[in-house]
Amino acid sequence: MRALIVGRFQPFHNGHFEVIKEILEENTSVIIGIGSAQYSHTLKDPFTAGERHLMISETLEEAKINSFYLVPIEDVNSNPLWVAHVEGLTPKFDRVYTNNSLVKRLFKEKNYDVHSLGLLNRTDWSGTRIRERILKGEEWEQFVPKPVARVINEIDGVQRIRDLAVSDGD
Repeated sequence: MRALIVGRFQPFHNGHFEVIKEILEENTSVIIGIGSAQYSHTLKDPFTAGERHLMISETLEEAKINSFYLVPIEDVNSNPLWVAHVEGLTPKFDRVYTNNSLVKRLFKEKNYDVHSLGLLNRTDWSGTRIRERILKGEEWEQFVPKPVARVINEIDGVQRIRDLAVSDGD
């Protein structure tokens, strides 16, 4: 079976990595939808879809995982159309993994087999918390796979997040 998981991955962290491995224990492959692909360079969404693609692909390839597809998915801002939008962008899938109640509802209404995921170490493995740590100059690299830390450092992502937090005084 082929599974789908959609996330913003801002950034891709250890929790995401563990969930992908868990999904692949039950499925032959996984489609990883890079959600809100049109957003970048904001405090909530600092990384581009291409940067997130690189973070995920380098992590999975280094782990010798090759049964994945990465698909950028832009928001359509219309809940009734969203599942069809995702279906139009991705290869066929049989299962959906999500903890988002709206996403669960939308895919269940289209008769997909929807599974919830365990939330792992949410104190540290949270994109929001990792971005906060970066902003405050705290340790953050141990909460993301090594390839993700490399990508963030290569693109000067730490400084990008700090620059985005600076107010112009208005």
